[in-house]
Amino acid sequence: MQTNKILFPTDFTEGALYALPYAVDLALCNNAKLYMLHVIYDIATASGLYVPHMQINDMYKELETSARKELEKFGAEHREMLKNVEYAVQRGVPYEEILKFSEKEKIDIIVVGTHGRKGLDRVLFGSTAERVVRNAACPVLSVRSPH
Repeated sequence: MQTNKILFPTDFTEGALYALPYAVDLALCNNAKLYMLHVIYDIATASGLYVPHMQINDMYKELETSARKELEKFGAEHREMLKNVEYAVQRGVPYEEILKFSEKEKIDIIVVGTHGRKGLDRVLFGSTAERVVRNAACPVLSVRSPH
């Protein structure tokens, strides 16, 4: 199996940081490109509510700038040996944007951290990782944090 493109979507949580070394090891072993993706949850898109565009667009521009900086710093100590890393920030519903990015870039495998939510938390917030696993066109490695 050829693995040239690895997608690592992150929400900057401890669970994502725990999964990052798996993505890095896969990239190193396969001499593959690692794509690091952060999705800013777009409230207007997800809820269908009207929000004045001028104000919300300014807010999202600031969020995107901050997210890109955080993405480049996130787990940097784990990625020191990687030469081929690309960073992307998208806006939308996280699992939908992860799937779109994966298809657009022809990703070979997605490595995603999970929170391991249970009960009411899982019902209320859903699971981005679960939706990615269920709907991705490529294999998905889901890594659960031990905490």
